[in-house]
Amino acid sequence: MTRLARVTVCSGALRANLARIRSLAPRARVLAVVKANAYGHGAVTVARALGEADAFGVANLAEAVQLREAGVRQPVLVLGGFRNDEELAAISRLGLWTVVHQDWQVERLTAASLPAPVGVWLKLDTGMHRLGLEAGPFREAWRRLEDHVNCLRPPVLMTHLACADDAAHPEFTHAQLRRFHAVTEGLRGESSIANSAALLAFPQTRAGWIRPGLLLYGAWPLLGGAQRDGLAWRPAMRLSAPVIAVRRLRAGDAVGYGATWVCPEDMDVAVVAAGYADGYPRHVPPQTPVFIGGRPARVVGRISMDMITVDLRGLPAPRIGDEAVLWGEEVRVDEVARRAGTIPYELLCAAGRCVT
Repeated sequence: MTRLARVTVCSGALRANLARIRSLAPRARVLAVVKANAYGHGAVTVARALGEADAFGVANLAEAVQLREAGVRQPVLVLGGFRNDEELAAISRLGLWTVVHQDWQVERLTAASLPAPVGVWLKLDTGMHRLGLEAGPFREAWRRLEDHVNCLRPPVLMTHLACADDAAHPEFTHAQLRRFHAVTEGLRGESSIANSAALLAFPQTRAGWIRPGLLLYGAWPLLGGAQRDGLAWRPAMRLSAPVIAVRRLRAGDAVGYGATWVCPEDMDVAVVAAGYADGYPRHVPPQTPVFIGGRPARVVGRISMDMITVDLRGLPAPRIGDEAVLWGEEVRVDEVARRAGTIPYELLCAAGRCVT
């Protein structure tokens, strides 16, 4: 048995979003990020839909193996790098690329006897303080890897931006960019800086390789939630569930756990078969939008594990089995995330993981 909530993914939306990304950075190559099961959209499904991408980015070796076993032949970059000699050998054998972000990885890569050279992306920590080499070790690592027999070509020079989503306060991002350019000056190799947010907010990062994630899936990566660039990014995921009951309630009746929402008048309420077990955020407040029968409606009461209650005032009563759209073209996941006090990444990943 499967849950009644349903996730559907539109391949056409994925391809349209990739085309828009290319229009923003026509001279750059695109590493489409499909980690975390393509943000809940299905890594194999997305990779097959995005056959025009230049390469794919995954979090770890297991995710890369999944793509290779599904017949994906484009380059695949392991963003988390390799953890030991066995993983490095597998990366070589499968024709994968790897990020190198620690000194010991440089040592193992230069000492290894590999079946084939690997593509290396050398990561500089410019302020994220998560993964990456400091300035001195970075330049020394580049020197050792530039012409090494185990490397396909000079390493791609990469960093990750911590605050690119905050376009209203660009100071931290500008400082990271200055550090990156100062450390990499004079080093051969392509660069990779831009994630989805930087593609929109910092045009100077649109060079070499770009690494879009959220924009591929049609969600908005900048703080504030609302799309402001005039491009119709198409949501690739649709989360929907059927109506399983319609209730007639009286003024003063409380709805849901905690009795926190009370009917202001006699009214109808629909019960929809989805909840936080399906990735819909528990903390959305009343008045969060949904669509029922092609018409806008609003959530009332607390979100339950597998049920949502919806205000039907002003709407024709739906039938049992009618579809409620929780996010998709009709309701932007960005808006649901904003109301829940979170980010669309979390909602997309959760829905893709929980709904079958």
